[in-house]
Amino acid sequence: MSSESVDNGGAQNIQIHQGRRLPDFLNSVNLKYVKLGYHYLITNLLKLCLIPLMAIIVIEAAQMNPDDIHQLWLQLQYNLVSVITFSAVLVFGSTVYIMTRPRSVYLVDYSCYKPPDHLKVKYQKFMDHSRLIGDFDESSLEFQRKILERSGLGEETYLPEGMHSIPPRPTMAAAREEAEQVIFGALDNLFANTNITPKHIGILVVNCSLFNPTPSLSAMIVNKYKLRGNIRSFNLGGMGCSAGVIAVDLAKDMLQVHRNTYAVVVSTENITQNWYFGNKKSMLIPNCLFRVGGSAVLLSNKSLDKRLAKYKLVHVVRTHKGADEKAFRCVYQEQDDIGITGVSLSKELMAIAGGALKTNITTLGPLVLPLSEQLLFFATLVAKKLFNAKVKPYIPDFKLAFDHFCIHAGGRAVIDELEKNLQLLPVHVEASRMTLHRFGNTSSSSIWYELAYTEAKGRMQKGNRVWQIAFGSGFKCNSAVWEALHNVKPSPSGPWEDCIHNYPVQIIV
Repeated sequence: MSSESVDNGGAQNIQIHQGRRLPDFLNSVNLKYVKLGYHYLITNLLKLCLIPLMAIIVIEAAQMNPDDIHQLWLQLQYNLVSVITFSAVLVFGSTVYIMTRPRSVYLVDYSCYKPPDHLKVKYQKFMDHSRLIGDFDESSLEFQRKILERSGLGEETYLPEGMHSIPPRPTMAAAREEAEQVIFGALDNLFANTNITPKHIGILVVNCSLFNPTPSLSAMIVNKYKLRGNIRSFNLGGMGCSAGVIAVDLAKDMLQVHRNTYAVVVSTENITQNWYFGNKKSMLIPNCLFRVGGSAVLLSNKSLDKRLAKYKLVHVVRTHKGADEKAFRCVYQEQDDIGITGVSLSKELMAIAGGALKTNITTLGPLVLPLSEQLLFFATLVAKKLFNAKVKPYIPDFKLAFDHFCIHAGGRAVIDELEKNLQLLPVHVEASRMTLHRFGNTSSSSIWYELAYTEAKGRMQKGNRVWQIAFGSGFKCNSAVWEALHNVKPSPSGPWEDCIHNYPVQIIV
């Protein structure tokens, strides 16, 4: 039986047999997560009830003639106490609503880092360097060759400067150099495109899973751009490829508290100090798939920015399976038998990823699916659970809820499985496949390269909804939903600017 490389759920990838695929999670739904999704829906029930009530009032008012208005005025004159009481309640209720309602969060713009051409690594160059390093035996070299051929990566992905040297330079200085090039490159482009002065940034969230120096990466940004002294800065580490959505969620929560401010979210991963020089095959796969990349996102809660912003944040749904021991240890950083550090991957990784994804989309479904899809799904679920009816579970059509899909480009096989399980069309996973081919697995920033691909193709229209979904060690599955505020064009100096005309390409495995 042949084997293939698949995504590790956010931190690394693993070689598995074709028979061990992502579970068919849509045919097995846990009722408690459906309840959780409907709980989110019920929290907005008051708004849903007020809308038809206001519509009825407006319709009735439009049908009143001058005599009706005069009679109403006379009645109000003789019920002054009632009028005052009603007015007080109305003012109080309006004040409470305005003070407590969630503030809208807008995505003003974002930038993805594109490394210089001299950092490109072709298959043959990768294999030649791996052989010259001298740390890999013939079996490991052949294994890496097969992973590259089946990975879905193209010939133009990038590795950091330290990995192009013979011997490699996995030093702290080289790792800092990689981090500075990626982070500062993305931020410089973001500030240039938005004309935002760094001093205006009130919130900074940085996520990098495996490289967490002291001072932190967030402090490095504060120092470089001389950000203000009272900035709320956060540095997230060890959270895998789903940390980009987590960082957005944290920034969103901070923007609910601090009025009229900007938040910057920086997502990246560092390869230099996390290259594996041993021969344990499950730890070799990251060498083949992970590549240089990073993104910087500018968020705002200012109502005036709605006119200029690209997107509005609609939902963030986070799923954490860390309470389960198997899920917690399925992606685990440790040393191999001879003391070389790498990431150990469990054989149950794909099953755990499928369970986390099932939980996430079951919670997200009631928030985004049309009422018709929810009723069909819920009816078949009730018939199956309560009446033990032998009915085939209804699989909701998420294509009715979303116009574009940004699936974390962690590995070819997981994109294949999500396309199959969610019944997506090739065009829906095109951005993920092409991002994997052009830039490789850039960890938490991959979903932004995919969004940039969709914009560069001219496909993002006003009102379109985008679903970003990513996996991470721990084990986590996180989703973010955005709505386009107008027909979105790609920003200057985007990652696809000089090559979008070459895509999509046929990927031969």
